[in-house]
Amino acid sequence: MPFPKVSIHFCTKCKWNLRSAWYLQELLQTFQDSLAEVSLVPGESGEFRVLGYSAPEGVEITIWDRKTDGGFPDSKFLKQRVKQLLLETSSVGAHLEREAISATLISHRDDETTEHCQDCV
Repeated sequence: MPFPKVSIHFCTKCKWNLRSAWYLQELLQTFQDSLAEVSLVPGESGEFRVLGYSAPEGVEITIWDRKTDGGFPDSKFLKQRVKQLLLETSSVGAHLEREAISATLISHRDDETTEHCQDCV
C-alpha cells in the first residue's frame, strides 16, 4: 500500500462529520498526489484526531489531537503540520509558508460549548 497516509478520526455523536470532510478536502486540494490516502474514520466519543503514517512499519504520528492541542486546527496550521511531519520535501506554496496567526479555529459557538458535548456524556 502506498504511503504517506492521513486519517481523520472524529466523533459522529458530536456531529463533526462535515468538519472532518472539510479538512479532508483541504488536504486533498493542497497536497494532491503527495498523499497516497486521506481517510475519515468514525471515532470514539468526543474524539477528533488527525493521524499520519509515513511507512507500513512506521509509528502512528499524531498531527493534531483536539484534546491536547486545544480545539480544532486552522486549516493552514493543519497543512503546515502535515507538511512538517509527513512531507518534509513537499512544497505547498508561499501562502502556507508564512506563520499562521492562530493554530486553532475559534468561533462564537466554541466559546459557549462545554468541555464535552451533551450527546457524548
